[in-house]
Amino acid sequence: MSMDDVKGKKAVSEKTSKEKMVSGSAWMTGGSILSRLLGALYIIPWMAWMGNQEVANSANALYTIGYTPYALFLNIATAGVPSAIAKQVSHYNALGEYKISQDIYKKGLQVMAVTGVVAAIVMYIIAPFIAANSPTASISDGTQVIRSLSWALLIIPCMSVTRGFIQGHHTMAPSAISQFIEQLGRVIFMLAAVYLIRVVSYGEVVDAVTASTFGAFIGALFSILYLFYIIQKKKPELDYNLSNSKNNITISTNEIFKSIIKTAVPFIIIGSGITLFQIIDQFTFGPIMKNVTELTAKQIENNYAVASGNANKLIMIVISLAGSMAITSVPLIADLLAKNKMKDVRMQLSDSIQLFFFIMLPSAIGMAVVSKPLYTVFYGYSSFGTGILQLSSFMSIFLGLFVLLGSTLQAADRTKSALSAMVIGLIVKLVFQYPALWILGTYGMLVSNILGFGVTVFLMLWSMYKMTKLDISFLMRRILLMVLITIGMALIVSIIQKGMYVFFEPKDRVGALINMMVSSSIGGYFYLYAVLKTRLADRLLGSRVARLRNKLRIK
Repeated sequence: MSMDDVKGKKAVSEKTSKEKMVSGSAWMTGGSILSRLLGALYIIPWMAWMGNQEVANSANALYTIGYTPYALFLNIATAGVPSAIAKQVSHYNALGEYKISQDIYKKGLQVMAVTGVVAAIVMYIIAPFIAANSPTASISDGTQVIRSLSWALLIIPCMSVTRGFIQGHHTMAPSAISQFIEQLGRVIFMLAAVYLIRVVSYGEVVDAVTASTFGAFIGALFSILYLFYIIQKKKPELDYNLSNSKNNITISTNEIFKSIIKTAVPFIIIGSGITLFQIIDQFTFGPIMKNVTELTAKQIENNYAVASGNANKLIMIVISLAGSMAITSVPLIADLLAKNKMKDVRMQLSDSIQLFFFIMLPSAIGMAVVSKPLYTVFYGYSSFGTGILQLSSFMSIFLGLFVLLGSTLQAADRTKSALSAMVIGLIVKLVFQYPALWILGTYGMLVSNILGFGVTVFLMLWSMYKMTKLDISFLMRRILLMVLITIGMALIVSIIQKGMYVFFEPKDRVGALINMMVSSSIGGYFYLYAVLKTRLADRLLGSRVARLRNKLRIK
């Protein structure tokens, strides 16, 4: 690639913040959806090969018990990367200080390599303690599964800092593709391992689950190799930027480390928010349910698997949509703040919130409406599982808002507000956990989450309003229109779904799949038609949407 090509590429890449937001979100959303779909679809053969429904639920509970603390250690090891690195790189690139942004990446790799090793060792050592305080029937099995995940912590931190460096250049495609590669490698390995252990060799469930969780290491290995390939491919552009760096700012190595840590530590806490709520559930669900119910230890384990494992895998598909928008908005807002464009910051925040509801409302409410056939397809028919998935779908809106607003506030240098809002939400969760489980049973765990995240989201929105003076009335009108269209979609899907149950048995997996695909497709087309007809899509996604309207002949 010649320098003229690099210059031309840079000129073409100049876009407005809104265009970058839509384009970046499209890539990150696509990558997240594909990754999450893989992460959900694998469960069908995975549970079938594990054994009958009771054995499969126990295996899933064991899997969840390992992954929840792993997610927390992963956040600690990555220290808020890639968002923190993306913010720093975008900031200095906006100032023309390309040397500093590249130094941040190199030092970030060093920091993450060390934190990865430390986190892996600590997780391996305290695995028995975590297992002993989790709703599992076997402490030794829980310990084995948790320890198998510690290996992934050696690779993922360096992978995350590389993603952050690439995102800081407002290039989202490689990150999205790397996510998909990571998930694909993980799923192929774990399914092959489970098939060989359970179906071919008739091995133990715990060994199959351990092999499944070790797949995180395999997936991360493939992903980081791809990212290093991208860095090598971008070398001419990076070298050109380095040779044209202004070098007006001088930062020592220690200052770079401090900058990374100062930016990253708040991201780790906010980024661990959902996991911290799940940790509370993992450590309190079992003891509280033993006190307030007459359920056996095995029943408590199965209920936990349904609420924290089965339903969670599905709602994370829609929550990942918010994460995609957050990843995209962080470097954009950092860029605008570096240029002191506060009016554009306000517009960017408004666009982010609107785009969130535009995508999240139909996704979450749609999932709630088709929860019966959806749960049946993945896990088999269960009225309890269906009810849990319905409530979890509504909860996902609050979780998604938390992800988006938390990252956005940090990008806007309102970290203290984001942290205080999250801490207050955690306190609310703890206060309501016992009474909610006592009154509502397993559903209470989700209700306490909704209350906790609800308070957090309200406080974050209030902080955002005080900072930017967002036009709340304008936002509410836009969101109300989305709500009305979503309600119309939900009614249509519900009517079609109930009508199809006349022809298909609810407990039949094939019938449930046909029901879900037909009803959700018609509902999706209605939503698409409505947002095009009202021109709502144009206002949020830009003029390119007009082409789609013309193709569909919608005036």
